[in-house]
Amino acid sequence: MNGRPLGKGEYRRPLSVCCVLAVVLVLLPAVGTQEVVRTGEIAARGLKNSDFPRITKLAERVYAYEQVDPTKRIVTVNNLIVITSRGVVVADGQGTVDNTTRLVADIATLTAQPIVDVIVASEHGDHTGGNSAFPESAVFIASPFSKANLERQASAPNQRANAPRTVVPTEVVSELRVLSMGDTEIQILALGRAHTGGDLVVYLPREKILWMSEVFSNRIFPSMANSRPSEWLETLTKAEQMDVSVFVPAHGFVDSPAILKEEERNFHLALARVIAEGRRLHDAKVPIARAVESADFGSFATWTRYTDNVAGALTRVYLELDGALGP
Repeated sequence: MNGRPLGKGEYRRPLSVCCVLAVVLVLLPAVGTQEVVRTGEIAARGLKNSDFPRITKLAERVYAYEQVDPTKRIVTVNNLIVITSRGVVVADGQGTVDNTTRLVADIATLTAQPIVDVIVASEHGDHTGGNSAFPESAVFIASPFSKANLERQASAPNQRANAPRTVVPTEVVSELRVLSMGDTEIQILALGRAHTGGDLVVYLPREKILWMSEVFSNRIFPSMANSRPSEWLETLTKAEQMDVSVFVPAHGFVDSPAILKEEERNFHLALARVIAEGRRLHDAKVPIARAVESADFGSFATWTRYTDNVAGALTRVYLELDGALGP
């Protein structure tokens, strides 16, 4: 790696694929919560899109990678990078070939080890759209649900010209798979359905790090997408019962361990508030078209992407209450 190794809790702006930039090392703020703006929005944190991507060291040979989400442009999409004696394991990808190409190149500044496994914890396009840029030798691992959806996507007719190839995972995890990579243990877990319906998380028991993928987003209003809302709450509860020091989100900032633990709980509370409001309005027979204007989300209504996500979230709650989501 160029320059001195990152200390735990430090991040740097990675080297460009096209040109060599000075390495910038920044020590993240101390645990004092008043020093961090609680937001998921890049500009509201006082940062620019040009400040990304960033690599944050979470533990020895374990890193979080933050890049600007190309589908939303105001928040980050994140990755987990685990370097082992048998190769690199990456959790989730990026949304474009260009971003994933950059991710692969930036990993190469950390280690000469090849990328051997890519865990598809979220199947959505902002995490898989650039997967064809990973090395062809990498093994892709997903839940059976996500693999089936990606197979359908890959075989769909009338795809747009020059669309990137959809990578279909070859290996699946239904409940638990343990990767023993030299002296590193990596657990791939299906704790339950959350944002995508085929969600996986990645746990490093020695480091007590839990990559939550789209089970948790930091200060971003819940997007229900393909979720079963009540099951998502159960999934979060299972994660909180684990021995975890660092909860790592798929979107939003990678803050200090103490702040991330606090914000994971806040996200749980936000999701519970969405479900409670949805149930209240549904029981009061408020039409879904009027649900948003009638809802009270308190301070959660100030969260990033509230306007984008609130109507879909309430709709998903209504559908679940009506038994319209299927098995």
